[in-house]
Amino acid sequence: MVKPGQSRLRRPHRRWSLVLLSPVILTVVIAALAYSTPPDMAFSRILPAAPALAAAMWPVLPTVLLGTVCFLLMIGLSLVFPGLGAWYTVAGIVAVTVAAAYGSHVRLQREQALFQVRLVADAAQKVVLSPMPRCFGGIEIEALYLAAAKEARIGGDFYEVADTRFGVRLLIGDVRGKGLPAVGAAAAVVNSFREAAYDEPGLGGIARRLEASSTRYNAAFSPEDLMERFTTAVLVELPYENGLVRILNCGHPPPLLLSREGLRVLHPTAPSPLLNLADLIGDHYSIDTFDFARGDQLLLYTDGVTEARDRNGEFFPLADWMRRQTPVHPRELLDGLHHDLLLYSSGDLDDDIAALSVRLREIPDPLDGQRAKSG
Repeated sequence: MVKPGQSRLRRPHRRWSLVLLSPVILTVVIAALAYSTPPDMAFSRILPAAPALAAAMWPVLPTVLLGTVCFLLMIGLSLVFPGLGAWYTVAGIVAVTVAAAYGSHVRLQREQALFQVRLVADAAQKVVLSPMPRCFGGIEIEALYLAAAKEARIGGDFYEVADTRFGVRLLIGDVRGKGLPAVGAAAAVVNSFREAAYDEPGLGGIARRLEASSTRYNAAFSPEDLMERFTTAVLVELPYENGLVRILNCGHPPPLLLSREGLRVLHPTAPSPLLNLADLIGDHYSIDTFDFARGDQLLLYTDGVTEARDRNGEFFPLADWMRRQTPVHPRELLDGLHHDLLLYSSGDLDDDIAALSVRLREIPDPLDGQRAKSG
């Protein structure tokens, strides 16, 4: 998403190094206070805190070694201050070190399990979400993705891009729900699009293929949940050379088009059924055509963007935000959107977010004509 500069990478590394050394720092501070203050202040009694802290970030062996150091320090302090009553603290150090070693072992096991889960999530992400950026001739495309589920790399929002003989085709959508439970439904729709986008001459045919895949996937679930299992989606087609964009909207938030004339919200002229609901409300799909000139920017997004709230519960004003933007590279536009969303919501985004930014280069690509002829 946002690519931080080199200076930003160094600061977290230094802070993390200090955090890892904090058990040692704590041990040194306690030992210094215990040696330099009167014995009745008994700073030495908090030495067991050092191995306890180490268990939260160190492996088992270093944790035990630090406990041993604390044990020896306490013995040495008892020789310097004979009336210190050190044996109770020594016993506490031994007990805490044993418990800390066990806690460190359990933590490492859980971290390993979490690492394996992340590997699976990364594999799922590669299956569902294509790598970005993409550039097809004069068409530049960038993506933004944020999963709401903690520790998740992917959720119920999805997107895909295909360079076909009919032009560049895009898909963005949102499975009802969020987090990992929605990944299966998203994968079914995306995989269907990857096949249909190259075969179907029209967006309506692609939508019917997506509907069929979504219906087959959801057939495994209880029929009573049918109305609760649907997917919104937008299909976009950018034919080469003719300066148009075709859009089929299946109940999804309308795309935004920023041009020299200003911002335009691309509402559908007629509704199209949400995926997995065509059997109930019909499969009539409406396709709208809009002008799309060079330098224009098209923003596709999911409702996680517009439903981000501030502290007062107000929704993020995406249209107003888009009106204030100037023509920039799609990556810069999405980085700015990401930053402003986090700022607006105070970092509390409670829904999956996906967005695609599309721009036609000001200077046409000579290969566009070849692509159009080959189609």
